[in-house]
Amino acid sequence: MTDVNPDQIGAGAPQPLEWRDGDMPYSMAFGDHFYCQTDGRLECGHVFLAGNGLPERWNGRQRFLIGELGFGTGLNFAETWRQWKLHRADGQHLHFISFELHPMRGEEIGRALSHWPEIDAEREALMAAWPQAPDGIVELDLDAQTTLRVVCGHALQGVAAAKRGFDAWYLDGFAPSRNSDMWSEELMRLICEKSTAGGTFATYAAAGFVRRNLIAAGFAVERRKGFAGKREMLCGVKNIGR
Repeated sequence: MTDVNPDQIGAGAPQPLEWRDGDMPYSMAFGDHFYCQTDGRLECGHVFLAGNGLPERWNGRQRFLIGELGFGTGLNFAETWRQWKLHRADGQHLHFISFELHPMRGEEIGRALSHWPEIDAEREALMAAWPQAPDGIVELDLDAQTTLRVVCGHALQGVAAAKRGFDAWYLDGFAPSRNSDMWSEELMRLICEKSTAGGTFATYAAAGFVRRNLIAAGFAVERRKGFAGKREMLCGVKNIGR
């Protein structure tokens, strides 16, 4: 599957990549692509935005907080930011917090995102602000209404240390079969605990143990049609009283 043991890379350190089909990054550590090979940007819209009821849920909200497991190339953030700029009103603010074990270098992010001209403005702004050696907590005020924070390190510790108040979650770690720690019941419980009443999640994953862990954590889970021929995806809302 892979010649690289992800546990030997070290939390917060970049991981070795292989570039396939031009600008598609492939993780040598986890033996998986960073996004759907059909079209990762459209997948973001189908799975993460629509799965969390966005952009509709932004209406009338002064502050909205999205959490993400796995920043990767920054594609989900870039597409979300693009949509946010199209729909936001004066006085609204989007906070986007992502938890990433192995942050990419700026040039790698730029190469991966160059595939989509639709997010050129977001790609250029992200690359201009991204630190040369991302480490610890990367916090970027990308415009007057948008803040990005990338917490480098293990997701379990990062989410545990985060304050409560997440309105939506993008669960986008590598495939559960390749990266089971990102889908553990312990982590899903933390995600539920940190969510607001009515907080939601969405994920491309539909593995049985992922669904069971989300239910055990306190989410009402719904199966929906997946993206690009994928049979199912999961989304859901925090149960009342959890």
